[in-house]
Amino acid sequence: MSSGDPGAGIRKGALRECFRGFAGPGARAPDGTDYRVYHLTVREYLLLGCSGLGVCGLTAYVFYRSWIAFVFLAPLGLMYPFYKKRDLKKERLRQLTLQFKEGIQVLASFLSAGYSLENGLAMSTRELEALYGREGMITEEFERLTAGVRINRPVEQLLMEFGERSGIQDVDHFAQVFVAARRSGGELVEIIGQTAGIIRDKIQVQEEIHTMTAARMFEQKIMNGIPFAIVLYIDFTSPGFFEIMYSALPGRLVMTACLVMYAGAAVLSKRILEIEV
Repeated sequence: MSSGDPGAGIRKGALRECFRGFAGPGARAPDGTDYRVYHLTVREYLLLGCSGLGVCGLTAYVFYRSWIAFVFLAPLGLMYPFYKKRDLKKERLRQLTLQFKEGIQVLASFLSAGYSLENGLAMSTRELEALYGREGMITEEFERLTAGVRINRPVEQLLMEFGERSGIQDVDHFAQVFVAARRSGGELVEIIGQTAGIIRDKIQVQEEIHTMTAARMFEQKIMNGIPFAIVLYIDFTSPGFFEIMYSALPGRLVMTACLVMYAGAAVLSKRILEIEV
C-alpha cells in the first residue's frame, strides 16, 4: 500500500478500534474508555476458556462418565470467560479505588504544602508514576487531569468525567465536593484534605473486610473441590463402587440431582461472601 493512499489511516484506525479490547492487559482500561466495561484479552479468554472446559470435562466424568455429557456441558465452559468478566471488572475497580485513595492523598499533601492546583497535579502525577508506573490507571487519569488543566478545562468537569467513566462512588463524591467547594469559595485545600481523609477511612474499612473474607473465599474454593476429590478417591481405591450410578437411569437421575444441588450450593456460597460496603 502506498503512503499516499487516503484511506490507509482510516482503515488502520478502524482496525485498532476493533481490536482495542484485545490489545493490552485487561487490568488496565485504554484511554477514554469506561472502566465499568471490561474487555477480555485473547490470553485471558484462552486461559479461562481452557479452565472452563477442564471443569466441564471433570464434571462430565464425575457425574456421568460420558462424552455426550461433556459435549452438552462444553458450551458452558466456553461461556465461562464471559461469566468471569464480572469478577475481573470488580477487581479492576477495586484496584482503581485503592489507587485513587493514594492519588487524592498525594494531591492533598502537595496542596497543603502551598502548590497551586496545576503544579500539585503535575507533582502528584510524578509521585503516582513512581508508585504504579507510567501505565498505571491512576497515573494516566492524573496525567489527563494535568493536561486538561493546562488547556484551561475546569478541573471539576474533568473529575466529574472521571467519576462517570469509573463508576466508583468515591470518585463521584470527591468530584461533587470539589465542585461545591469551588462554587462556595470555601477553603479548597482544607476541604480536599478532609474529604481525602473520609474516603481513605472508608476504603480502609473495605480492604479490612476484603482481607477477612479472602480466607473464607479460599476455603469456599477448597470445599467446592471436595465432592470431586471424594468421588475420584473412592473410584481409585474401589473400582466399580459407583458403577450402578452410571449404568442405570435412576442412578443418572440421582447424579443429576446431586449436580444441581452442588451448583446451587456453589453459587449460594459465593453470594454469601460478596459483602458490599
